[in-house]
Amino acid sequence: MKIGVYGGMFNPPHLGHITAARAAFELLKLDKLLVIPTGHPPHKAVPEGGPGAEQRLELTRLAAEQIGLGEQVEVLDLELRRSGNSFTSDTLKQLHRMYPEAELWLLMGADMFLTLHTWHAPEEIFDLAGIAAFGRSEADTEELFSQQRTYLYQKFPQARIFTLTIPGVIDVSSTELRERLARGEGGSLLAPAVYGYILREGLYGTHADLKNLPLKDLRPVALSYLKHKRIPHVLGTEQEAIRLALRWGGDPEKARRAALLHDCTKKLDMEEQLALCEHYQIPLDALERKALKLLHAKTGAAIAADVFGTDEELTNAIRWHTTGHGNMTLLEKIIYLADYIEPSRDFPGVDKLRKICYEDLDAGLLLGLEMTIQEMEERGNPVHRATLEARDALKG
Repeated sequence: MKIGVYGGMFNPPHLGHITAARAAFELLKLDKLLVIPTGHPPHKAVPEGGPGAEQRLELTRLAAEQIGLGEQVEVLDLELRRSGNSFTSDTLKQLHRMYPEAELWLLMGADMFLTLHTWHAPEEIFDLAGIAAFGRSEADTEELFSQQRTYLYQKFPQARIFTLTIPGVIDVSSTELRERLARGEGGSLLAPAVYGYILREGLYGTHADLKNLPLKDLRPVALSYLKHKRIPHVLGTEQEAIRLALRWGGDPEKARRAALLHDCTKKLDMEEQLALCEHYQIPLDALERKALKLLHAKTGAAIAADVFGTDEELTNAIRWHTTGHGNMTLLEKIIYLADYIEPSRDFPGVDKLRKICYEDLDAGLLLGLEMTIQEMEERGNPVHRATLEARDALKG
């Protein structure tokens, strides 16, 4: 197995990191990529007042998901958990113990490559891993790369070195990016979920008012709550909610906000969901205490109201988007159906359901509820009473 090892402060991880990692993975034909945020770099001081270790780890995880390699990418916290300086040689030794049969390749940018011989125990680094260094363009880096390659081969005969150019990679220093974020700029240089996490945590001098976010900022903040694979669904729900609101005289902005936040706690497990229910004193019936799928609507509504200051109408649309309930409001119907029929949904009967939703909203809602009830019954699963009440209310 061929494993790439990509370390760095990632303070913050930006689109340049993501582009470079993806290109190196493909050019080296790697089987796995390990992304490792540095704990205590020996060559530079960690800027004061920045994100803590757990926050930097979460930023790195969000960025790594954007590389688009699924389970082939893994973020490790081994340097963040290690005391003292984070020497690359120690990390490579640890990785060799974890993957004894693997061929390791250490990924790095041009500036790191040009100073590699000055690192702690460089001979051990060359013994343990090949070096893959990348620059923006051949004109920028090849002359320097050539000189450094020659020097390293002479000094470390065991060295394996691969240099590559990645045209179009965003070249921005982390220091400059942090300064731009503090001025309310620089969001375009980050993956949306990364920028959203920075805003919601108030990192790098940002001061977003979460209860009064404009839509352009609410979207990345909402995406920062999600697993990467759920992002297309939430964005699809937003677009479907706009269309339904315009078709049936609803408020498009409220529909968008509810759609963006409707799955904000979806990735939490049962223990985390129940802890939120206890924190917000959310009453649960017997079925909800056992059905993880039902809890995220209630906890998501609580987070939307508490963190984002959503009003009662919008909060209720999130609360009922999974089960529905008797005598639903227009916004509740829109979010329930937008979640059900958004473009990435693909199941038998979805095209018919989409068509009916734009001809008669209540007829579409009734059909959606009946399809849900039928599916649950066929699987032998209990149907929540609120879903039955919603169907019965529409049938009169």
